[in-house]
Amino acid sequence: MPTPSKNLKRKPASTDPGSLPNKKAKIAVKNGEKIKTQDKGKARESEAEAEFRTVQASLVVSVPPMFASNPNAGVQEMLDSMIMRYIPALRGVVLAHSNLSFLKQTAAITADCPFLVCNIQFDATVWSPHIRMKLVGKINLCSPDHISLLLHRTFNVSIPRHHIPTDEWEFEHAPADAEADEPAAGDEAEAPEDLDGKEAGSWVHKITGKKIGGKNGYLEFVVIGLTVANEMLSLVGSIQHDPFSLEHVADLAQSKAKKTSAVKDTEGLEGDEESDVDAD
Repeated sequence: MPTPSKNLKRKPASTDPGSLPNKKAKIAVKNGEKIKTQDKGKARESEAEAEFRTVQASLVVSVPPMFASNPNAGVQEMLDSMIMRYIPALRGVVLAHSNLSFLKQTAAITADCPFLVCNIQFDATVWSPHIRMKLVGKINLCSPDHISLLLHRTFNVSIPRHHIPTDEWEFEHAPADAEADEPAAGDEAEAPEDLDGKEAGSWVHKITGKKIGGKNGYLEFVVIGLTVANEMLSLVGSIQHDPFSLEHVADLAQSKAKKTSAVKDTEGLEGDEESDVDAD
């Protein structure tokens, strides 16, 4: 005779948030102390969005013989020469260095070269902007061709005309005195931005008439390019709603094409003048 089976009822799931199992954070042990580690995905995301970051770097340096009794001072002087320079290996401008250490307790001397070859490690604080990053700079010059900004009172930013939405903004020239408009005979005309330290003008909104950047002159832009010249880093920005659209790139190509055609026309005119002279 079969035995009757018991009806087992499941307990309803609790809706209390406090009763839900929490995902425990990963814990690592360092120097005998337990520390929480950040998720790798979040860590990579935060590093990618960080404008300033600290990186650990290792180098092989040659210390001059004058620092043979104090190699640490020689290496410190060499690291100081890297400050405010763009270092490609660090992908940024070095702002400071710290925690210098020698990876080996002995230095190598190669053949007759008196320099000490040392392996070092240090922490470098770098300014490392990247493409698509949004930053805020202070306007220091406006012209019909571009807007110039200063970032952190140190780094230069340029926003070219084709990356300014001209359907919303228009350039308004600054009022000039009659004497400035008509320079005296024999005097060279000064640039508009050099007249008595005044600006050439400003970009204003077509509807409201407000100056770009407001009263304080701070403007948010998107980084679209990095320029390195003489180990100095400057940025190219955009305030277009879609800065990476092909329309803005096409505008740049058209402007280059116009310049090229103008140069060719000038060369053609010079050639015609030379032929006329030969005919005479």
